Amino acid sequence: MQRDTTIRERTSLYADATAIVESDFASELSLETVARRVASSRRQLQRVYAEIGHTTFREHLTDVRMQRASALLSESSLSVRDVANRVGYRQPAQFAKAFRRAHGLAPSLYRTRAKASRRFSRVGERSPGADASVSERVSPAFTFTAQAA
Repeated sequence: MQRDTTIRERTSLYADATAIVESDFASELSLETVARRVASSRRQLQRVYAEIGHTTFREHLTDVRMQRASALLSESSLSVRDVANRVGYRQPAQFAKAFRRAHGLAPSLYRTRAKASRRFSRVGERSPGADASVSERVSPAFTFTAQAA
């Protein structure tokens, strides 16, 4: 069993590291860079991510980038290439592959469905007697499957 001071130190280290990822996700972050910035070793930071965060540094960074990307895609008219650059990907193809893995949809299809979802939800809000099945079918989490056109 770990001592309380060890747990407190690792929790603090994790908080510092995640704050750096949250603020600098668009830059070329690496485990080594973040470890240096929080005055820790690479191995210690890996251990902290595993024990405190129950994830890895790379998974956390990708999750943050994908959350930001989904917000940009659904709320802006930036091109997929620009979104990729803004969230830290230099290669749009690499971004698209990571986005598809995280969300199950290509970035452009995600954008289309996000905009459609907002239109449907606005329609439902304006008409109090709107069919409830529309809001049930269109989920803000976009957990529906792609259908052939």
